[in-house]
Amino acid sequence: MDLRKNYSFRAQVALCTVVLLFGAVLVANTPPKAGATFAGILKDELDREFAVLKTKTDPPPYYMAYEATEEQVDSESASLGALVGDNHRHSRGVDTTIRVGSPQFDNYHPMKGARGGFTHYATLSLDDDPNQIRHQLWSETDRVYRLASRRFLQMKTDEQLLAEQANKDADFSVEPAATYSQLPEKFGFDSKIWSQRVREWSAEFKSHPKIMGSQVNFEAQREIRTFVNTEGSSIAEGRNLFRIEISGSTLASDGMEMEDFTSVEAADPKHIPDPAVVQKKVQDLAQKLDALAVAPPAEPIVCPAILSGRASAVFFHEIFGHRIEGHRQKDISEGQTFTKMLGSKVLPDFISVQFDPTRESYNGQDLIGSYEYDDEGVKAAPVQVVQDGVLKTFLLSRSPVGEFVHSNGHGRRQPGREIVSRQSNLIVESSKKVSNKELRAELIAEVKKQNKPYGLYFEEVSSGYTTTGRQGLQAFTVAPLVVYRVFPDGRPDELIRGVDIVGTPLASFQKIVATSDVSEIFNGYCGAESGSIPVSAVSPAILVTEIETQKKKNGQRMMPLLPRPEGE
Repeated sequence: MDLRKNYSFRAQVALCTVVLLFGAVLVANTPPKAGATFAGILKDELDREFAVLKTKTDPPPYYMAYEATEEQVDSESASLGALVGDNHRHSRGVDTTIRVGSPQFDNYHPMKGARGGFTHYATLSLDDDPNQIRHQLWSETDRVYRLASRRFLQMKTDEQLLAEQANKDADFSVEPAATYSQLPEKFGFDSKIWSQRVREWSAEFKSHPKIMGSQVNFEAQREIRTFVNTEGSSIAEGRNLFRIEISGSTLASDGMEMEDFTSVEAADPKHIPDPAVVQKKVQDLAQKLDALAVAPPAEPIVCPAILSGRASAVFFHEIFGHRIEGHRQKDISEGQTFTKMLGSKVLPDFISVQFDPTRESYNGQDLIGSYEYDDEGVKAAPVQVVQDGVLKTFLLSRSPVGEFVHSNGHGRRQPGREIVSRQSNLIVESSKKVSNKELRAELIAEVKKQNKPYGLYFEEVSSGYTTTGRQGLQAFTVAPLVVYRVFPDGRPDELIRGVDIVGTPLASFQKIVATSDVSEIFNGYCGAESGSIPVSAVSPAILVTEIETQKKKNGQRMMPLLPRPEGE
């Protein structure tokens, strides 16, 4: 819970008092410059606060930054042809970063496995009101400095920590200042048009009585981030995101609940598909849910399998991507799967992996994990993490890792959270590609070779979960939505339900033997230490000689006692 103090001020007072941890400092409350921009207001107040703290406090800060996030969201939601949500939100807030000590050793240094956390999302005026903005920044700076200095002093008294630090990486890197301004275009939002569309799309589910719940959502989001720091950076950038999400659930006779969803993402409204295309997606999803309701349950098996491009994209994001995030390499509580494997083979030699936040689209489809600068003001750039199966580097924020003393533009966060290294646009490339038809033929050949009753084809995957900490197993679970049995005798594929993919990362990657020649995209939101952020993953379908599945948990939900009401 955030506790915020209420401050009152007298208009006739020309001076305001900033109460800091080591005494009171009088700071002239100078009037804002006429016609100051929002970024200018942030920068002026940052410079003022930093100058006072540098000269009047002990320990003094060596770095400060403000990152303001303005978000405007308009959404329409419908179920069974009726509008159930009409939401419009516009907000702006700020995150405050203060580093005390030195880049080598500061208040963000992990202490007994715990990371420092100081900021929270503090509301700012939408009207560019200098008085409210300056006073909120003043209040937050005071609060964050108190926390930062207290933690730093605690660490300085920890002799064991200081002794260990001699052999540790620095806590913060030195990066060049940047100036950039590129705001997203403003698009009109017609709630009448979109509310009618989601009504029409969602009405399709009325003719599918096996579907227990369903919804169609449309959301238009405009986000602007303004970043200033004491190194001289001033960055204002943003993005538009338009998202249509279709979801539904059904219930099997044994009480197992199954879900399926599909979505469309676009950075430009011109890229939103025609309403007829969306309607077809709704129909396809409804038909799959009907089939899942009567599909046979899966049995645990170890067998060959194909993961579609979208399923493979989630597979790589969950199992590989999180394990090469930089902060995990220097946290002793982490499993550090790949920390000592730089220059070693971690994937088959025909696979390379790149993270490229500068790439806005792939084969004409928008990628939502793109940006020009990360949340620490570092310029984004393509990062070749794996080349021909060999690990080359990690995803890095401004927290150095071993030989990597500079950020590669992957410091990211959700507003209100502290920054750590995170994924952006993951792109899997292969030099061993065959057509989808040939990949299927190889699957069947592998099933026969292993004398298995069938192989598996994973068409859709919703999400995944991986444990990277030492206290747990270095394992993963991936949750498929649509899975088929593929028989070696030519019988039609059989839809099954209740499947989870399980395994360990190092063993699983070595089972990949071929990929398709067509890549697919998965856009979504990833939740981790620094909150929920937009990411994309691009991958071809992959053939694995062995994959392990287990039964999904069955909640044994009771069928409704009453018959479904039939509407018009």
